[in-house]
Amino acid sequence: MTTLITGVAGFIGMHTAERMLARGDTIVGIDIVNDYYTPQLKEDRIALLRERFGDRFTFIRVDFADMQALDAALKPYSFDRIIHLGAQAGVRYSIENPHAYVQSNLVGHLNLLEIGRQRKVAHLVYASSSSVYGGNTSLPFRVEDRVDHPLSLYAATKKADELMSETYANLYRLPLTGLRFFTVYGPWGRPDMAMWIFAKAIFAGEPIPVFGEGRMERDFTFIDDIVSGVVACHDNPPPDDGEEKAGGSRGPHRLYNIGNNNSEQLGRMIALLEQACGREAVKNYLPMQPGDVRATYADISAIQRDLGFAPTTPIDKGIPAFVDWYRRYHQI
Repeated sequence: MTTLITGVAGFIGMHTAERMLARGDTIVGIDIVNDYYTPQLKEDRIALLRERFGDRFTFIRVDFADMQALDAALKPYSFDRIIHLGAQAGVRYSIENPHAYVQSNLVGHLNLLEIGRQRKVAHLVYASSSSVYGGNTSLPFRVEDRVDHPLSLYAATKKADELMSETYANLYRLPLTGLRFFTVYGPWGRPDMAMWIFAKAIFAGEPIPVFGEGRMERDFTFIDDIVSGVVACHDNPPPDDGEEKAGGSRGPHRLYNIGNNNSEQLGRMIALLEQACGREAVKNYLPMQPGDVRATYADISAIQRDLGFAPTTPIDKGIPAFVDWYRRYHQI
């Protein structure tokens, strides 16, 4: 089986490609490798996949928001399914650079829907985000909840992606699954995420910015668990049977939360980081940032019921695994 993975130089994209290649699949991966964060980390991820899997992994450097370039780049290749993980990420960055989100997350998503429709793929799995829940105060977040009040443009683009996908499922019977990821962390993670920012500051002896006065809560989800959910969805397209799916669609379109099903206080995460790093953090307590939410917590009952998804990595194990990788990568 051959699968197209977008954002393959990204955190989740690289790990997903690695898991699928390791089981014998063939991957065509695309990524623009932009400078939202250090391109060298992305290049290192691609190098790892090339080194380990050789000809079964094809990498194409292309902007999927440019339909003409995307179409031309993919023309020589055939693929059965698509995992669309590429996007402009980051809640705070969306406040400063809104146009980047419209191009990547709206135009880019539409382009992949069109590729899926034209190629008649068996399934298109795409990344949404827990950010779509906005200021919801009812915990845990359920896929049945209304998500009409996003707190950031990033969240609004992800909600729009879900709506566009619903139309393609109904108009063209394109099987689609949207995944609302909850605070993903682990080896090869993103430098703009809190865990990386904190680890870097702790090793440098610099203050860490603790937003929300340290009282924020997140459903931290280890990368291996996220990938297990992505691959399970990839392998199980929603049936076009007229029955209501997770998220409410009667077309071939499902929506799932993928989280650890456990909301942890930011303070506990920092304490585990300090323990793994072997030194105490200097904490700079700050108010909530625009676009942030006080707490996230995933109800994963839908994906558990349909696909048997069950996360296995608590932060007590996941954070030391991240720090071990961080030390090796940076030779600390």
